[in-house]
Amino acid sequence: MDKQHPNRLKALREERGQTIEQLAEATGLSTSYVSRLEKGERNLSVKNMNLFAHALDVAPQEILLPRKETRENSVMVMGRIGAGAEIVPDEEQIPPEGLYEVETPFPIPDDALAFEVNGDSMWPRYDDGDIVICWAQSVIPDSVVGWEAAVKTGDGRRYLKRIRKGADAGTYDLESHNAPPIRGVELVWVAAIQSVIRCGQWKKITTAERHRLARKMTAR
Repeated sequence: MDKQHPNRLKALREERGQTIEQLAEATGLSTSYVSRLEKGERNLSVKNMNLFAHALDVAPQEILLPRKETRENSVMVMGRIGAGAEIVPDEEQIPPEGLYEVETPFPIPDDALAFEVNGDSMWPRYDDGDIVICWAQSVIPDSVVGWEAAVKTGDGRRYLKRIRKGADAGTYDLESHNAPPIRGVELVWVAAIQSVIRCGQWKKITTAERHRLARKMTAR
């Protein structure tokens, strides 16, 4: 069974007396695609979340959660990532709880994980210390062709690269401006990028910060 990605799109639309066709027209998306998003059958990207927020006249985070709930502004960093080099450590080396947790300036979906950019990864697109937040669920590689994504190749290497179609069916080329392209690889895991938090806009959560966030959640 496909994993569900619940959101408040349908509830917000119905509160405003809109049909699904009207919402689709307002966002420039197809009715069938909006329907799948409302049912939680597809991930809601940052770009689309902002489109819906504008169309529904709400803050983006209102789309992600029921109004009665408050999501904690934090995400677990599961490793470090480079455009020219592999993501390290590999998943077999990552502790179950992740490397460390960071506080973020906006709510993070449950179905997300993060990597810290290490080195001049795709500079000036990304800087050392940026946090790249990805959807945890793997997507079909063809759905991110032409875009940057976190990937794992058939031989176990992991990268942050722009995805291109390979010369042979079922293979892909991985590109970045600061490293030679990697041609004709099989991809076994592809994570679409959900958002990026720039270096200096996040901080590691200490025990004291964890207690502070817990008190804040309780107060709300």
